[in-house]
Amino acid sequence: MPTRVRNDLFDAARGLDRGRSKPVEAVWYLIKCAVFLTPLPVPSAVKRSILRIFGARIGRGIVIKPRVNIHFPWKLSIGDHSWLGEEVFILNLEPVIIGAHCCISQRAFLCTGNHDYRQPDMSYRNQPITIEDGAWVGAQVLVCPGIRIGAEAVIIAGSIARTDLPAAMICGGTPASPIKRRWPEASNGFARAAGLQTQTQNG
Repeated sequence: MPTRVRNDLFDAARGLDRGRSKPVEAVWYLIKCAVFLTPLPVPSAVKRSILRIFGARIGRGIVIKPRVNIHFPWKLSIGDHSWLGEEVFILNLEPVIIGAHCCISQRAFLCTGNHDYRQPDMSYRNQPITIEDGAWVGAQVLVCPGIRIGAEAVIIAGSIARTDLPAAMICGGTPASPIKRRWPEASNGFARAAGLQTQTQNG
């Protein structure tokens, strides 16, 4: 049966602002292969410096393990003291914002790229991803385009985040959904004590 899909009509220039020239992309790709995709333990400080040179917004103390694949560094923002585990893949055709003190575990896939299957030419339908402060994206989690993961949320390993997920909740499944609160009720007393201490210091 003939198909209505026409991949031959796909236009990679429509619906995507690459953000840099082709020569810059080519240089980034070579450096990425040599420094980021290697299994050798290149120091995180070196990787942070390179990402900043290519336009990424990179905070302090970020840990970047070997074989991390970042598509467009100029569309990446990472807050202080966040971790990227081995073989994390950030396909950031649109901006990816990762907050401070986040953990993105091994082989997690942050995917901003998508195609409009309702159109015969499969045109782009890309959307950004935001991961708020203190969130933990578990190993082999897929975060789909347009998703926001709330502050301090935990996404269980192997889950698929297809909808926005709330703050401070443990979420899991396919698609991922909230299961229970991250912090036990006993921690509320600690949080209140910390708040009172801060108020005292500010006072």
